[in-house]
Amino acid sequence: MSKSKILFQMTGSIACYKACQAISRLVQAGYEVQVVASPSALQFVGEATLEGLTGKAVISDLYQKGEMMGHIHWVRWADLILVAPATAHYINRIALGVGDDLLTTQFLAHDFKKPFLIAPAMNTMMYLHPATQKSLATLKSYGVEILETASGVLACGESGWGRLLEPDLIVDEVNKHLKRSGEIPATSLSQPALGMSPRILITSGGTQEPIDEVRMISNRSTGATGAALADLCSGLGYEVTYLHAETAVKPQAPVKRISFQTFDDLDQQLKSELGNNEYSAVIHAAAVSDYSILSIESSAGSQPASNQGKLSSDSDLSLRLKKNPKLIQKLREYSKNPNLKIVGFKMTATPSLDDRKKAVSKVFETSRANLVVHNDTSEMNWGSEKHTYHIYESPQTNPITVHNKQELGSEIVKWFMRSSL
Repeated sequence: MSKSKILFQMTGSIACYKACQAISRLVQAGYEVQVVASPSALQFVGEATLEGLTGKAVISDLYQKGEMMGHIHWVRWADLILVAPATAHYINRIALGVGDDLLTTQFLAHDFKKPFLIAPAMNTMMYLHPATQKSLATLKSYGVEILETASGVLACGESGWGRLLEPDLIVDEVNKHLKRSGEIPATSLSQPALGMSPRILITSGGTQEPIDEVRMISNRSTGATGAALADLCSGLGYEVTYLHAETAVKPQAPVKRISFQTFDDLDQQLKSELGNNEYSAVIHAAAVSDYSILSIESSAGSQPASNQGKLSSDSDLSLRLKKNPKLIQKLREYSKNPNLKIVGFKMTATPSLDDRKKAVSKVFETSRANLVVHNDTSEMNWGSEKHTYHIYESPQTNPITVHNKQELGSEIVKWFMRSSL
């Protein structure tokens, strides 16, 4: 059978040397590889090296003689397009639809009928910057596959997320995607490398306490914050379990998902997950009911709360509620890991800044949380991406204030890194 064809795009990063290793392995695996390199990429690795690896001349200029339609021709030629390394500059430009050089115009010429893979490489702060995270989310929504970064020592000397995936993992992703789209490489598939990733449990969405089969007590939580955090953490290589209300927003990332409905459901799931698995951290973003229904009183008498049948609406009803314990205070008790990190959430509805700080301090005191995310209803815009969060590392420190879910996720991950999670 004919060789599968890969259009291998390179942007300017010190990680170009690792990309050369990936190119070599792809050629050895029987692929036909054509390199398209930006001028800055050729500052890190020479054309002679790339031509020697592929047996093909490198294309680098939108107006290169004989290649005036190269931005169309090569995208149509390929069975798969791979960008490695992909810099923050490149990622943010294509997410905006900018097409002012060969690589960006090739992206705009892509018809999304074949795999388009992007392997980012950059400094951790550049990777976690809200602009970059927003661009990555945009590209994912288009159908682009993001080969998320690895953690380790970066070229700048700092440690953290942002490293280009190892060459063997890049090759594995190419193999997987070409097999999925019907193109099978000439050699057998290699097995993906296995690594130990921190496990994170994220709770999300609001509990529902049934009155009868159709009525319930609940809250306005959508679970959108928890879903965004799950996507970010999964994308950064953490092993994520998403423990969510049945009606909560679901993450796009392929994470493990477990649903709950009532307070008791959530309590049992937390006890089971934390007791049977070694989680490194819990992000407890669920909106948990403070009360459950103890009994229902009507002219016909008193009866236990039940989700069976539908209560008559012919007479007044009185609901007797019981106070639920705070689940965040049980997390360490349930946890198999004595060093569990806890990120708690606290919502207030008061204009008093002093009362808000007292509420945050109480969460730290009663739950022994490591990080508390606070918001007040006066600063919330329901159904909007704009949402103010105040992040406390202790009751005594001044909070970090952010204004959307992406910024919140970035700050939590930065704290995970500082905490050596």
